[in-house]
Formats: sequence, structure tokens, C-alpha cells
Amino acid sequence: MNNITFAHPYWFILLLVPIAMILWYVYKRKKVVPTLMLSTLPVISTKKPTFKIIARHIVFGLQVVAMVLMIIAMARPQSSNNWQNVETEGIDIVISLDVSGSMLARDFKPDRLDASKNIAAEFINNRKDDRIGLVIFSATSFTQCPLTTDHAALINLFKDVKFGFLEDGTAIGDGLSTAVLRIKDSNAKSKVIILLTDGVNNTGSVDPLTAAEIAKTFNIRVYTIGVGTLGQAPYPVQTPFGTQMQMIKVEIDEPLLNKMADITGGKYFRATNNEKLRQIYHEIDQMEKTKIMVHEYRKHKEEFFPWLLSALILMSVCGLLNVSVLKKLP
Repeated sequence: MNNITFAHPYWFILLLVPIAMILWYVYKRKKVVPTLMLSTLPVISTKKPTFKIIARHIVFGLQVVAMVLMIIAMARPQSSNNWQNVETEGIDIVISLDVSGSMLARDFKPDRLDASKNIAAEFINNRKDDRIGLVIFSATSFTQCPLTTDHAALINLFKDVKFGFLEDGTAIGDGLSTAVLRIKDSNAKSKVIILLTDGVNNTGSVDPLTAAEIAKTFNIRVYTIGVGTLGQAPYPVQTPFGTQMQMIKVEIDEPLLNKMADITGGKYFRATNNEKLRQIYHEIDQMEKTKIMVHEYRKHKEEFFPWLLSALILMSVCGLLNVSVLKKLP
């Protein structure tokens, strides 16, 4: 009955008729059965109703049930099968992540690099229909994972990223240009790069604004994220007495990151803690929604016949009981 619908549900108003029949039957039984005054009840206490009397009640009950079944049949029960064709218009996304030494600062928990990796993994898990890739950069850049829909493998590669993979420095232009190379030939309707850094461009072979212009040429939107608190941040420094925290000045070239985003039609964000970074990824997630076109089909099948057949069988049983047991002639 889970997939049953009714083409003419207004016929159910007739269910008032069998209800009225039951009420009338009970009322009539009370009225027509004679009352006999006896001085003692043991005289009739062992008297059991005859099968003929029981059969009369059975016939009435079967007639009521048959009428209910006929009303259901008139309401035209139908089973329906639904299926959908889903077309997705995927978005290709490359995350370009700064892995320079300053990403070890502890203004994020546990540090900037690990916070960036963990929150990016949450973002990836929410983008089930998209291809996502990963580029890492410091003084040079490297493709850690090309565009893929295997998000589990991508997240594992994210976890493997550590400081020291590449020579230290901050080559923002190289980080963006490598991401552009990985996504420029994509056939996706929407191409996006999320570039995350905590510093100032101080090395590399490609100027960041030139890389942004190249991204614009290939219709790639760039969202830039500056990672770091305002003012100073604790940074772990190795000393003869072990790891000591030293306060360092947070320097992020926000005008550059803002201009890179503007050139490509993207947006610049500043993340000052874990929750703010999570909110930024959520905002990007909302802005870059995958388009899904759903075509739904439905097929109906008439299911009234079993109900009607059951009603006819019950009416036939009533007729046989009337003729054989109750000795009633049509």
C-alpha cells in the first residue's frame, strides 16, 4: 500500500453507508429481539446460538466488507513507479595550498597547515559531484593530486602534505599558475581555484597578477584566502631547551590577493581562526553549487480489479449462505 494512490478518492464518502448499515443493524437487533421474563436464568444458561443465527451475522458482516471493497475499487487504486534521470553539471576545483614554514604558526589549532588540511577535507566531502585536485607550493609548486572524483584518495593525499616537501619560500604566482595548468583544459562548465596562503610573494618565476590574468583567459575563477590572525602569532622555534614559542608578525599581502581575485571574478577572504576558515569554505561551497537537472517519470498501473474481485467473491459467498443455510430465495 506504500505506493498506492487513488484516482477518484471522493468515492470514499460512500464509506458512510456501511457505517450507517452497522449502526442500523445493531439498533434493529436490539429492537426486534423479544424479552422474556423468567424467574430464573439457569433454564436458558446452557442454550447456545444455532449456526443459522451465527450465519445471519456472518452474511451481514460479509456484505459490509464487500461494500467497502467495492467503494475502494470505485476510488480506482493505482500503483505508481517513479524514476529519475539526473544530469549533473559538475564543477572542477583545484585547491592551491601554501606549505611554507610560516604555515606552522599556532594561531590556528593545531597549526595553520593542519587546520587548512582538515577544513579542506570537510569541504571536499561536501562536493560529491565535482572533480577536485590539489597543488602545493612554497618556493616552488607541485601537483599533489590531479583532478579526480576519488575524494577518499584525494583526502589521503591531503593528509600526507607536510612542511619540508618543497624548498621554503612563498611563490604565490607559481602556486596559481600550476593550478591553472591543471584545470585550463577541463570541459567543466565552471572552473575554480581556491588559493590559500599566509604570506607575501617573495620568490617564484611567475608574477601573481600575470598568473591571475592567465586564469581569467581560461574563464577560471580564483578565490584567494589569507590565513593568519591579526597582529602577531605564536611560532614554534627549536632551541637547545626544546621547542619554544616565539611571537612573529603576521604579514599577508591582502591587496595582492584581493586584486588576483577581482581579476578573475572571484573573491578574497581573510581567515583569522579555524572557525572563520570553515565559514569561508562554506561560503565558497554555497557560491559554487553544482547544477543538477532532474527529469522525473511516473507510470501508473490500475489496481482496482483485486478489490472488485474480492467484493464479488464475498457477495457470492453471501448468496450461497442465503440459499443453503438461511434458506432465503432471491
